[in-house]
Amino acid sequence: MSPRRAPSHPGRRVIAGIALLAAVGVGVVLFAMYWPNTFPDKEERIVFVSRGATFHAIMDSLQRKGIIRSGLLFRLTARIYGGTDRLQVGKYAFHSGMSNVEIFLSLREGRNNNLIAVTIPEGLRSRAQARLFARSLGVDSARYMALVNDHGFVRNLGFEGPSLEGFLLPETYRLVWGMDEKEIIQKQVGEFRHFFTDSLVARARGLGWTVRQAVTFASIVEGEAVLDDERPVIAGVYHNRLRIGMKLEADPTLQYIFDTGPRRVLYADLRTPNPYNTYLYPGLPPGPVNNPGKASMLASLYPQQHQFLYFVANTHGGHWFARTIDEHIQNVHKYRRARSRN
Repeated sequence: MSPRRAPSHPGRRVIAGIALLAAVGVGVVLFAMYWPNTFPDKEERIVFVSRGATFHAIMDSLQRKGIIRSGLLFRLTARIYGGTDRLQVGKYAFHSGMSNVEIFLSLREGRNNNLIAVTIPEGLRSRAQARLFARSLGVDSARYMALVNDHGFVRNLGFEGPSLEGFLLPETYRLVWGMDEKEIIQKQVGEFRHFFTDSLVARARGLGWTVRQAVTFASIVEGEAVLDDERPVIAGVYHNRLRIGMKLEADPTLQYIFDTGPRRVLYADLRTPNPYNTYLYPGLPPGPVNNPGKASMLASLYPQQHQFLYFVANTHGGHWFARTIDEHIQNVHKYRRARSRN
């Protein structure tokens, strides 16, 4: 007689099936989240995340560059962790072997976000700075300039005048790709405030200037000086002119009038009726004509004491200085002769 079979229990088979499916599901989830994404080269691969980029656009970029193996698995990881609408802008570097979790959290929390060094040279006008930031960080140069010239924004930052021209301190900044233009300006203004301390404010007042006037003067020195050791000398020339009521007659103020950018100054330009024309109007112009650096601001506040009233470029990157108009004319002739030989 054959042995009797144990009675079948359908409920157990269902439970076993569910357990198996659950195990498979957990395995898929763990695989999706933690299995390393690998690519052959050892160099890091870069992805830029700009403002307004959607999660799917970022994921496509990751997949196109071979940083993630599967968009489906990466999307599953993102759904588990959440926050796909909070991915941070920036320039991200990813290396081979990173899991989907590591990559996603890098984007959500700003990890591996490479700071970009942007060097702003001394003497640039705001619009030139805007173009440089646009090239380096992918920001909107038009919005940058709109903020620079926004009277309300200027007042909220604690400055007088129609714009922030002159107060966007030239410096090397380490910034994030796609950074908000307002944050960039606030950082520049913050650097200016950090440099222009209370002692410099007091020095400007001792010279009879507001901070804006001091920066305006410094922007003229910045526009004229090439050699660092000549900055205090040039500042001294303009201080001497102001003291005796002589017009500044500074080319950088004329250049500020030109919409087409720096160009050769013509005799007709000297008669242009514009408050920035220091050949026509005495005293300082209404505001800065560029964004001066620290050296020019210090030179303007602490000029060299001398009797020079004139200077003209020499052929070695510097200037010849003169006390009288006759000496100056001789230097002009000397310059012309030297240039004709070159």
